[in-house]
Amino acid sequence: MKVGSILALLTFSGANAFAHTGEPIGQHDLWKAWSVEPGIVIPLVLMAALFAIGSRQPRAASPMQKACFWGGWTVLTLALISPLHSLGEVLFSAHMAQHEFLILVAAPLLVLGRPLAPLLKGIPMPWRKKLGYWSGRPRVRLVWLALTAPSVAWSIHAVALWLWHAPGLFEATLSSDWIHSAQHASFLGSALLFWWSLLHGHGRPNYGAGVLYIFTTAVHTSILGALLTFARDVWYPAYSGTTRAWGFSPLEDQQIGGLIMWIPAGLVYLAAGLALVGLWLRESDVVANRRRYAQ
Repeated sequence: MKVGSILALLTFSGANAFAHTGEPIGQHDLWKAWSVEPGIVIPLVLMAALFAIGSRQPRAASPMQKACFWGGWTVLTLALISPLHSLGEVLFSAHMAQHEFLILVAAPLLVLGRPLAPLLKGIPMPWRKKLGYWSGRPRVRLVWLALTAPSVAWSIHAVALWLWHAPGLFEATLSSDWIHSAQHASFLGSALLFWWSLLHGHGRPNYGAGVLYIFTTAVHTSILGALLTFARDVWYPAYSGTTRAWGFSPLEDQQIGGLIMWIPAGLVYLAAGLALVGLWLRESDVVANRRRYAQ
């Protein structure tokens, strides 16, 4: 039997074994509420397999890149299939924590891992040639260059964050698996684009601009977090009937979610900004030394 068929069989078996019955998750069954859905597990397994195969080839990935990729992949996997995913259906704060893991931990680690080359090397040669031909087309390159411009990536990420926290759209994710998947895909995709534009954008990174974009992202996400924290009304009534079992009122749950976006997320952006400042200063020293020796 082919490997793909085995993976599919295992995934569907796992989904049947661990899927919840549609009832709100309770504290007593949190530990077993793993969301082993084929549409999530198969892409994750496929990505891991391709990277494992491709990274074995010479000079495909450094040890640090491998560590970053596997760290990001692990966080991504746990965020999407661990009980945190199911808990996000009954607690807004858990839903917010899941999003922050995707945006602020998994995405930058995956970008630091620079997985594109190993993933391509893990693909069979005929497919690799087709992908190489397609990606090399002028229109595709122009679109990619436009999307990875820091200002464009920043804007896409900001719009995704604010749009999906509009009450109507956010509550729609709780009643539709497709909309929920679209939310996660847009959060992760825009975050990958944002971090890629800052760290591996067009040529050598512009650390000064990177500091500006991270600072402004920290500001507008903190504003959204503060709005959630200090709101007098519940933004997402769909959680009103599910938080009591966990010891929170709907408003308290919303306030905790706002604090998660505001404080811990802000600290991550601060750390990233300070790291870019350090790189910026080091690069300035290197340039100054080169000019001094050139004289």
